[in-house]
Amino acid sequence: MSDDPEIIEPEVETSIRADLDESRANRFYDRIRKRILRTVEMRGTKLGRKGDFLLLAPDVFILLFRLFNDDRVSAKNKALLGSGLAYFIFPLDVVPEAIFGPIGFLDDLVFGVYILNKMLTDTDEEILRQHWSGDVDLLAMIRKVLMSAEKLVSRQFVDRIRKIVG
Repeated sequence: MSDDPEIIEPEVETSIRADLDESRANRFYDRIRKRILRTVEMRGTKLGRKGDFLLLAPDVFILLFRLFNDDRVSAKNKALLGSGLAYFIFPLDVVPEAIFGPIGFLDDLVFGVYILNKMLTDTDEEILRQHWSGDVDLLAMIRKVLMSAEKLVSRQFVDRIRKIVG
């Protein structure tokens, strides 16, 4: 492994690609989307605006995946994208889905959006837009999540994300 955090080693990238091929990524997307839709339908108004944010999580996940596999994305950004994908997939995180149900995807969403926002500093926004399949404008979604991040998850978590993503 390189000591340079901006370089993603070829074997790490290959490992992530092997662990998460397109069909598995699509199945994961479908599974979390169904779980979130069920939760939003069952809890409805109890979730309030959090329900709207939750519905963005699967679209952000698949966007991270697609960008990770795009050759136009720098190695530095692929390292960030890989960490975002891992955060979505690994069952133990700050707000684990196994314990909190689909509400647990809010921290995944916030982390993913901070990564996307960081990418916009050195990646043409059109590349991100080409891979976006959400119903809302991508840049508006990013702004909306960033502005609401501390209401969706704790301030301490947002501060940690800012340090990680830079």
